[in-house]
Amino acid sequence: MCTVCGCGEADNHSHDHGGGKDHHHHDGPHHYGQGEAGVSVAGFTQDRLIQIEQNILSKNDGYAERNRRWLAEQEILALNLVSSPGAGKTTLLVETLKTLTGRMPLGVIEGDQETDNDADRIRETGVSAIQINTGKGCHLDAHMIGHALQDLPVSRGGAIFIENVGNLVCPAAFDLGEESKVVILSVTEGEDKPIKYPDMFAVADIMILSKIDLLPYLTFDVEKAIEYACRVNPDLEVVQVSAKTGEGIEVWTDWIMDRLPATLET
Repeated sequence: MCTVCGCGEADNHSHDHGGGKDHHHHDGPHHYGQGEAGVSVAGFTQDRLIQIEQNILSKNDGYAERNRRWLAEQEILALNLVSSPGAGKTTLLVETLKTLTGRMPLGVIEGDQETDNDADRIRETGVSAIQINTGKGCHLDAHMIGHALQDLPVSRGGAIFIENVGNLVCPAAFDLGEESKVVILSVTEGEDKPIKYPDMFAVADIMILSKIDLLPYLTFDVEKAIEYACRVNPDLEVVQVSAKTGEGIEVWTDWIMDRLPATLET
C-alpha cells in the first residue's frame, strides 16, 4: 500500500451486506476523497493520514532539493515523464533520444516495478540508462533518483529523462528534483483522463498527446481532451505527437531545447 494515497487498500470501509433495514442502495458515487486528507484508508483518521503524508513528503522534498541543487551545479536538465501504463512513454522516449543524440549529453532513469526491459530498449539507442525496480512501490521517489544520478554518466550541459512508473496518481505528489513533469496521454485512452486524474495534469508543464497516427481508427475527441486538460491546468502546454510517423517530435524536442538555459547557474 502507498502510505500517501492508500492505493492497494482492498476495502476502505467495512459494510454490512446482511440485508438489514439500514442498508440502502443508491446510484451515486461512493466518494472516499472528500475528507481533509483527500483519501480514506481503513483504520486511519483524516488527521493521522495528513500527518503521515506530511512526514513522507517532507523527507522526500529534502532529497528532491538535494537532487535539484546537484542538477543545477552540473547544468543538467531533468524531466519526469509520467503516464498510465501503455501510453507509449518508452517508445516516445526512444524517438526523442534519436532526435537529440549529438546535440547534448543524454541519460535515462527507468522506473518499473520489475524487469529491466525498458532500460535495455533505451541502451539500444546508445544512451546510458539506469533501471530502478520499485517492487510493490507505485512511484519513484527522490531518494531513489539521488542514487541513480550518481551512477548515470551524463556530462555537464546534458539532459536526463526520468521515466516514472506507469501511474497517473501517486507520482503527482512526489517531487524528484526535476525541472518539469511531462504527462503523456495516448489517444487510445479516454479523452476524460485529465478530469478523472486531475492531480497529475495539474502539476505538469506539458501534455504530450501520443499515438495520433491512430486517430483515423478511433473515436477519440482531441479537442475535448485538450479542453479537459486545460480546464485542470490553464497553463498546460500541449503537443500532439506520433512516435511512429515522427509527427510532432521536432516540436517536442524544441520544447526540451528551450528549457536547457533554465538549468544554468546565473
